[in-house]
Amino acid sequence: MLNRLAIEQLEKRRRAALINCLPGFKSVVLVGTVDSQGDTNLCVVNSCFHVGASPALLGMIIRPAPEGTERHTLDNILSTQHYSLNAVSSTMAQRAHHTSARFRRDQSEFDECGFEPTTIDGTPAPFVSDSPLKIGLRLQEHQLLAVNGTHLVIGSVEQLSFANNVWRDDGTLDLTGMDLVAGAGLDGYHDVGSGRRFAYAKPDNAPREI
Repeated sequence: MLNRLAIEQLEKRRRAALINCLPGFKSVVLVGTVDSQGDTNLCVVNSCFHVGASPALLGMIIRPAPEGTERHTLDNILSTQHYSLNAVSSTMAQRAHHTSARFRRDQSEFDECGFEPTTIDGTPAPFVSDSPLKIGLRLQEHQLLAVNGTHLVIGSVEQLSFANNVWRDDGTLDLTGMDLVAGAGLDGYHDVGSGRRFAYAKPDNAPREI
């Protein structure tokens, strides 16, 4: 049992590792951006979440930059108003993790980590060519959260790219069929099983697997 005081007294890195594991398995995406000079940037993020379906909105949290460093991704999003989210497959995981290294602004993670950029429908933000699920977004809202200095970024979904055979008739995507990994903590990348799906829940109906 750990109370708040015990958690706060943990060594900094040990505390960060613990708290980052608490949400369990999460989606992992590569955020693609470009600056006003056309220089590309790519970083791995595991804080992406659904905001709404009508209109289609996705959000993510970007941590504040440590003292003396820059947040290239956030700067580029605020400057151009466009960015991409690219799902990470098992074959991409090791390279995706390496994008978290503190490369200089003049070093593109696409080049340094072995990813090929591509464009979709003329959107300014670069996409990851070999990602099985590419999402193009336009910035809709940015808030600096007073509670801890993190940045909330919400974007509208402008483009989607995925193979036709992973789109089910009921509208859902077969994420397992894309061989996507799930993230745990700061450095865990896990293969995902087939899982279970259940019918729409109604008070008078017993749970039913589909």
